[in-house]
Amino acid sequence: MHLQEIWRYPVKSMAGERLERAELRVDGLAGDRVLQVHDRFDRIVTSRSRPALLSHRATLDAAGEPLVDGRPWATPEVDRDVEAAAGPGSRLVRGEGLDRFDILPLLVATDGAIAAFGHDRRRLRPNLIVGGVAGLSERDWEGRSLRVGSAIVELVDLRERCVMTTFDPDTQVQDVEVLRKIRREFGGRLALNARVALAGTVAAGDPVELV
Repeated sequence: MHLQEIWRYPVKSMAGERLERAELRVDGLAGDRVLQVHDRFDRIVTSRSRPALLSHRATLDAAGEPLVDGRPWATPEVDRDVEAAAGPGSRLVRGEGLDRFDILPLLVATDGAIAAFGHDRRRLRPNLIVGGVAGLSERDWEGRSLRVGSAIVELVDLRERCVMTTFDPDTQVQDVEVLRKIRREFGGRLALNARVALAGTVAAGDPVELV
């Protein structure tokens, strides 16, 4: 097995960036979901209810600062785009605690399960995609760990999937059949919630060992 892809989402619920190398820390991928969208009542909103957020792409610049569609995040132009996507009074808020994650800091997917899923892998919003995995082998990985590069990732349980999977990552057009298929064929769960047991650096192509 090998590390096929690495994905980071500097703004929670916006499109992310594919990386060749990343630092895995106890709070997940460095720079992942460090900004969240808050509505006018100061509640975090996501693309589950505001799918237009997916039309914007978040990255990090060379200094580690988030960019939205290539622009510094704290600009009036980005503010206007966030309000247009998430509603009047919505804004970006920086928060780097573990509570910025819905469940755990990492989501691990496998190429075998993605093939069985049969849709764009980005609908699952994985952080790490492991290649060279036969079929649905990931379903037997709960409670085990992966050695990836110099890091060890603890696989906790399969992720219960939500309406977010129904939105096309490019057009935001909704197809509810995607979630129905996940429930029908995978018991509603696909890919693995994970945490970092040993911090380290990972790179695309690194060997992956199930331990």
